[in-house]
Amino acid sequence: MANDDHHHHHHHEQEQLSTEILNRGIQDGSMNFSIRVRRGLPNFVSSVNLKCVMLGYTYLLSRGFSLVIAPLVVGLLGAEFRKLSSDDLSFNTHVLTTQNVVSFMGFLSLVVYLCLDLLPRSTYLVDFACYCPPDGLKISKEKFIELARRSGNFDEPIIEFQQRVLKQSGLGDETYLPHPTIFSPGFKKSINDGRKEATAVIFGAVDDLLASTRVKPKDIKILIVNCSVLNTTPSLTSMVINHYKLKHTTVAFNLGGMGCAAGMIAIDVARDLLHAHPGSYALVVSTEIVSSCWYTGRQVDMVLPNCFLRMGAAAMLLSNHRLDRWRAKYELKQLVRTHKGMDSKSYNSVQLKDDAEEKQGLSVNKEVIEVGGHAIKDNITTLSPLVLPVTEQIQFFTTLLSNKNNSKKLYIPNYKLAFEHICILATSKKVLDEIEKNLQLTEEYMEASRKTLERFGNTSSSSVWYELAYLEAKGRVKRGNRIWQIAFGSGLKCNSAVWKALRNVGAPKKSPWLQG
Repeated sequence: MANDDHHHHHHHEQEQLSTEILNRGIQDGSMNFSIRVRRGLPNFVSSVNLKCVMLGYTYLLSRGFSLVIAPLVVGLLGAEFRKLSSDDLSFNTHVLTTQNVVSFMGFLSLVVYLCLDLLPRSTYLVDFACYCPPDGLKISKEKFIELARRSGNFDEPIIEFQQRVLKQSGLGDETYLPHPTIFSPGFKKSINDGRKEATAVIFGAVDDLLASTRVKPKDIKILIVNCSVLNTTPSLTSMVINHYKLKHTTVAFNLGGMGCAAGMIAIDVARDLLHAHPGSYALVVSTEIVSSCWYTGRQVDMVLPNCFLRMGAAAMLLSNHRLDRWRAKYELKQLVRTHKGMDSKSYNSVQLKDDAEEKQGLSVNKEVIEVGGHAIKDNITTLSPLVLPVTEQIQFFTTLLSNKNNSKKLYIPNYKLAFEHICILATSKKVLDEIEKNLQLTEEYMEASRKTLERFGNTSSSSVWYELAYLEAKGRVKRGNRIWQIAFGSGLKCNSAVWKALRNVGAPKKSPWLQG
């Protein structure tokens, strides 16, 4: 992030991954701090949590059960019907009485109904849209520092720190910030500023989605909005219901305080609600409001989000209507959630708090990359049995069982065999580098994440959707392709979703990658 002083490291320090920020406090009126960069994520294969592996197989078996039970029930009914037709109805090819025909049609209807009822409904992603802010809100790294200085809201050492972080952030010079607001002299957060930004980004994304899917607002049964820091009353879901005049029977949920991983949680909640309301549409909106996260104090760990978080929002339309398979872009194949909140280190790694001057901001702890790495590892370990080919699983398990004492390196499964595309939440260049190294991914697999970080910055929970939009705009998504979205955030949480493309997805008419 800043200085690259990797020398004089103990082996123990190399094992931990984190950007250690040592705030030396304020001395003689000026602020001195030093940053020591450690190696990065914990080695994903140095130790594997067997509990997570077993959890993955439990998911696999429970899903397989419903696929086995339906044919069994149908088979038993078929045997009973054959017996019935031969004994009681004298059912043969020569005698077709009205009674026989009615009985047969009734049986056929029962079979079809049971098959449809017993087989779980798939969850489809009909389409999605990402908001592209107006050109007037574009900000280069140079302009960021210039406006920060001019605002008078920051001390010089903090401005220099932000400059150093931006240089190595992986962000380009075309990201978006509500800079007329946040860089105004004496800026103080307000609900009005937050609502104004939320209105622009949320309605912008939803308008594009409704236009592309031609779905009427009154047809939307389920609405979920996730936004971590801005929490209004009435809620953001109510704001959407009011603006689009959704029906009074809309099932609405507002997910607050759940960080960058909340987008996948919203998809999970939508999937569960669709099972409860079969044949419905669910609208999911993922965003983070930058003006509500902005920090103007002197604490180094709290100024980091200023350097990475940028404007953005994504809107997704989900359905489990069986006929939507023919028009939907993707089918949800897996969704795995991992929560490390029971571990205090993880719990304290990202927190919204007040500094000594009672200025509010997101504090990013020095151990965030290390504990984040453990959350990612556990999530991937649980996901592996659900997605990896059997050959990869056998190799992984063989080395796992023969390596009880952690005496040798475990076999890293080849995730390139499980997915054609990977969308990793674009937090920072450092995190993306570490994940690429740990999972032995190629630059091609990292391209969508790196390009999104460069063009749009870290848009929080919507980031993985800008990445999928990038793949679509480039014409890379082909029928049958599997896409892995992985997001991590405060809590600490790591969540994965796996989608399968139902057709060749061409470049959409409107995309943030084809605008601006």
